[in-house]
Amino acid sequence: MKKVPENEIICADSIEYMRSMPEESVDMIFADPPYNLQLAGELFRPNNSRVAGVDDAWDKFDDFDAYDRMTRDWLAAARRILKPNGTLWVIGSYHNIFRVGSALQNIGYWILNDVVWVKTNPMPNFKGRRFTNAHETLIWCAKSQASKYTFNYEAMKALNDDLQMRSDWVLPLCTGEERLKGADGKKAHPTQKPESLLYRTMVAATNPGDLVLDPFSGTGTTAAVAKKLGRRYIGLERDEGYVRLAKKRLAAIPVASDAEAIQHTTSKRKEPRIPFGTLVENGLLAPGTMLSSPCRRHTAKVRADGTIISADHKGSIHQVGAAVQGAPSCNGWTYWQVKSDARKSVPLDVLRQKYRSEAAL
Repeated sequence: MKKVPENEIICADSIEYMRSMPEESVDMIFADPPYNLQLAGELFRPNNSRVAGVDDAWDKFDDFDAYDRMTRDWLAAARRILKPNGTLWVIGSYHNIFRVGSALQNIGYWILNDVVWVKTNPMPNFKGRRFTNAHETLIWCAKSQASKYTFNYEAMKALNDDLQMRSDWVLPLCTGEERLKGADGKKAHPTQKPESLLYRTMVAATNPGDLVLDPFSGTGTTAAVAKKLGRRYIGLERDEGYVRLAKKRLAAIPVASDAEAIQHTTSKRKEPRIPFGTLVENGLLAPGTMLSSPCRRHTAKVRADGTIISADHKGSIHQVGAAVQGAPSCNGWTYWQVKSDARKSVPLDVLRQKYRSEAAL
């Protein structure tokens, strides 16, 4: 197996190249394969101007069997190089996504979500014989059902104004300055995806330093976003013109050197466990400090061993919190409050986060 150059756009046939890569070496794959649009004839607007559709040779196949063979080949090669806990994203339209979905399930991938990219500015349906095609579908899947894949739930929630991220993503097409142009001033690639789309997939399913591969790299959108987010990347593209454009694009992007800026919100389950007694022994809370409930009906005193005591109960912050409420359980970190320096009451969790930050945990 060859040693794979990282942070490169490589001019090569993606299937052959992936077959030569080390097994289980990639954390995430984003694939934007040919859609096999099966276009017949030219399309014109009402003003008789020609629509610049996808009529490139790389999107043309003799029949569905030929397309299916290509799909099975690249999906199998991609699965071999995915790490056991790696994930794959593949995007398509109604022309191909159902065939791709069937193939990836047959090969052994485990589908996690299908995500609908709702385009805010889709191309109109000029003939008026069908609905305007205003969305594309992404399939997000793990290498297998047993994979312990990465999903940065809290980061996705933070991106969405502290609401759960849904599977319908409303994002515009790639336009304006983001759209790469050729020497003739026209769009360089017919299906260049917006960076916002790749940004969301990468923040959701990778961590800084992870290796992301794009087997149909085009003009390098996946690599560009990876570089901005501090991920390593490999782009595979057999068209030399697209490779040159991608390399020029990447050369203008600075390396993400601010390690703190590219970090994202992590799940509380992944944060280091901090016993309540740690706050006491490190002086963030003194023995005798009074805690109160949010409604101020219940109070408890902090003891030197990290337990607390109320009028009728003593034990951990969780046990006493549950007891005073007559509840089966209680998260004492968010239930109990303490006076802060500003004389305002804050949950104990604020002190826990302060300790984590100061101790660099």
